[in-house]
Amino acid sequence: MSEEPPQGANNRMFNGPGGYRGAPKMVLGASPPPVTITKVFDAWNEMIENENQSLRDRVADLEKKVHEQTDEIMCLRSTLADVLRRISTIEGARALANNHAGGRATPTKDTVRLRHNNSDSARDVSKRASSYLPGRSPSSTQIRRGVHYQSTSSLYSDGHSSSSVSPAPSPSPTQANNPHPVHTARHTTPSPSPFASPARPHQLGVLNKRWASTSDFATPAHHQYHHLAPSPTPTNSQLARRPNSGSLHNLNHLRSSNSQLNLSRHGAKEAQYNGEEGIVKMYLRGRPINLYVPTPMRETYVPNGPSSSPPAKLKLEWVYGYRGRDCRNNVYQLPTGEIVYFVAAVVVLYNVEDQMQRHYLGHTDDIKCLAVHPNKLLIATGQTAGHDRRDARSWRLNPPSDPLSPEAEEWPHIRVWDSVSLNTLHVIGISDIERSVACLAFSKADGGSLLVAVDEAPDHNMSVWDWSRGERGYKLLETKCSADQVLAVDFSPVDRSTIITCGKNHISFWNYESGMLAKRMGVFENRERPKYVTSISFTDTGNVISGDSNGNLLIWQRGGNTVYKMVRGAHDGPVFSILVQKDGGIITGGKDGRIVEWDRDLERTGNVIEIPEQYGSPRVVTSGRGSQLVVGTTRNCVLGGTFTFPLRPVMQGHTEELWALAPHPGHHQFLTAGYDRTCYLWDTMAHTIVWSKDIGEHAQSAAFSNNGEIVIIGTTSGRWFVMDSETREMYSQHQDGNEPIQVLKFSPNGQYLAVGSRDNNIYIYQVSEDCRKYTRVGRCQGHSSFVTHLDWSADSQFLQTNSGDYELLFWNAGLCRQIAQTSQMRDVEWATQSCTLTFATLGIWPEGTDGTDINTCAKANQMDLLATGDDFGKIKLFASPACQQRARCLEYGGHSSHVTAVGFLQDDSRMISTGGRDTAVMQWVVSSNSSSSHR
Repeated sequence: MSEEPPQGANNRMFNGPGGYRGAPKMVLGASPPPVTITKVFDAWNEMIENENQSLRDRVADLEKKVHEQTDEIMCLRSTLADVLRRISTIEGARALANNHAGGRATPTKDTVRLRHNNSDSARDVSKRASSYLPGRSPSSTQIRRGVHYQSTSSLYSDGHSSSSVSPAPSPSPTQANNPHPVHTARHTTPSPSPFASPARPHQLGVLNKRWASTSDFATPAHHQYHHLAPSPTPTNSQLARRPNSGSLHNLNHLRSSNSQLNLSRHGAKEAQYNGEEGIVKMYLRGRPINLYVPTPMRETYVPNGPSSSPPAKLKLEWVYGYRGRDCRNNVYQLPTGEIVYFVAAVVVLYNVEDQMQRHYLGHTDDIKCLAVHPNKLLIATGQTAGHDRRDARSWRLNPPSDPLSPEAEEWPHIRVWDSVSLNTLHVIGISDIERSVACLAFSKADGGSLLVAVDEAPDHNMSVWDWSRGERGYKLLETKCSADQVLAVDFSPVDRSTIITCGKNHISFWNYESGMLAKRMGVFENRERPKYVTSISFTDTGNVISGDSNGNLLIWQRGGNTVYKMVRGAHDGPVFSILVQKDGGIITGGKDGRIVEWDRDLERTGNVIEIPEQYGSPRVVTSGRGSQLVVGTTRNCVLGGTFTFPLRPVMQGHTEELWALAPHPGHHQFLTAGYDRTCYLWDTMAHTIVWSKDIGEHAQSAAFSNNGEIVIIGTTSGRWFVMDSETREMYSQHQDGNEPIQVLKFSPNGQYLAVGSRDNNIYIYQVSEDCRKYTRVGRCQGHSSFVTHLDWSADSQFLQTNSGDYELLFWNAGLCRQIAQTSQMRDVEWATQSCTLTFATLGIWPEGTDGTDINTCAKANQMDLLATGDDFGKIKLFASPACQQRARCLEYGGHSSHVTAVGFLQDDSRMISTGGRDTAVMQWVVSSNSSSSHR
């Protein structure tokens, strides 16, 4: 029996692509084909399936649109934050310009730091960690700190934040004459939201500049919160109000009274001045050093008299380098387009497209870890202990009385800060974290309300914090994590209470409930147990993916602690990084130098990136804009690119201890070299590397010829190379002893080269053939220790040199003979000022110094400005000559290791500093201090 097609055979469900298509067209005289009920049911089922599939497609499209709108909202928030930041910067610059026009001081966001109390205890000369007081910005929970002009006799201060966006304040002429220091206690101003735009200067309380005595300031108990007690030492202003400077009798009286002080401060004696002979005697570690006062100053010189303020100030403009050699998960792309990473004690926010850097400068020592909040605006960074606290075992028993004091800032801690305003919001973990913060992570499932941290104590303690509760956060719990090294920690994106840690010989699954943590160790069953679980990440379903030192990838199911799936040989060696993308795809990076793409089922897609050996292995791989990847490597490089387009360097840096620095004499360029055997020529305007060269040996020193065409590189083996500064062609090499070449310097007339060696000698060479040929003239012998610094006289006839045992010797360069009558050299004009022990640098030495604290010194080419770098990561600016004892200075931080070299570009527009073991190169803008003329 056949069935007639139903009414409405033209209906979509019968004529559609998957339904009953109706009866074929009738041919004249033909009968219709038979239709069975089964075909009708099949057509209905197919139609329903098509409708279901269409519904699923529409739901998927809606979900995709929701995700896109979520991303757009995030981008809009970030863009708004970036706009607010730019508006704040413009307003600050406008206010600064207006105040400068009116001759008044302006509160700014600079990097000037307070000096800490020096100790006479033994210090590690090879590396001095920084322990300066970091800047704090106004926020809902933050109290404002001061920018200081530092000296022993006087202190000049102003408010600042931990940003390097704006320059240091200009001194006020009216306040400079105020003999009585008035310190206003810092206060907290409530704010409705941590994302509120930065307060304007008039909202930040009393920011008037202040004078104070450093003898009070050097004591930790006298912090800025508290009113400083009167100083027993006369201040500069008090000295200035003593007898009239025009009266020779009164000056002699003041000089003799100062000569009789000879007081012991922290084991150091006051300088003594003999006016009859024109000799000032200073002491380093009890050893007297005679310095001859220039003839024009003999009648008026007072060793403890008032000193001038530096005529310029610094602003951190650019930081070259990245710490990837021993840190993980420390590169992220923010929605604003900035890449955030750290090196030394600086967090860098680098906008590659705009070629602009911003810097968070709140830390006081090496930053070891970084975490980005789910809102992509807040950032948490953890630092190591300061040098004085690094080996202390009783630190928990003696916590600082003031958690925000300079002493407390030396302790390991975590800082939560706003990436837009660079304001510090919370300082967490002071006296709770031991040695260093190893790794950090914000919670994800609850919007980032919790923060987990693991320190580097012997038991690697793990603590969970309600970070937003109060200024210092609130520690919910703390437990011992593992006796072995912990490499990573992370919260589950779907389970608020799940935390994963991994490291040497373990992967641990933690469950946080009712204020307690329950721990389950990962079970590998019959699979090979790796020595290290090197990386972890979560899929969107909550499964855990781990990579290990054997190059394997393992999947651990959500809620379990056993292996669900294993991929052997994903990499040839340890898996350093695992990135799970939004679409579920997975990207891994390993020690083998490869970046591999996988689908969500851990099947290879065939996309692989081979990183060139010169850049190192991928330490961290993170998502950039669109399909771009941002990669941090083990050789301290940050790379950017895709699987289609090759990776290119975004930032490069040195990988080992850095010592050599040579500014170019004619261009805005400078050269650096270090123990990584690599020389870099940098362009300060383009912020890029002009060229690099592997010299095959550890570099210790460098110098450009006067015309800039030749560069000399000194090594630790006593060998030095002559190289073309443009083509990098090696013209010759020379050997002077077997000890490191400490210093190299051409004479002002370009006819001689002085080579200072660690074998206590200075070798003099005659230069010819456009600085390509060198003939030894002789050797200057007389130092009892290694040569540290040297300067040529302006007429190229004489040398002055310092040594490791605090000697200051003078030489006739042409004869290579020591000048025994040093008084004859008092009026010699010196072409440079790199020697740290001279009359012109008497004031750069702080109280209690041991003679090795100051590593480097440089005078500006056209300004009366002197810069120094010390063992505590600090850079100081002085007026030149700094001949008054403990002269007034500006102090800046950023380095976390000993500052090995400072130098000014040929036009004094910028100053360069190099850190030793922090491997960082920092570029500072030198801006004239317009108000210095008022003092």
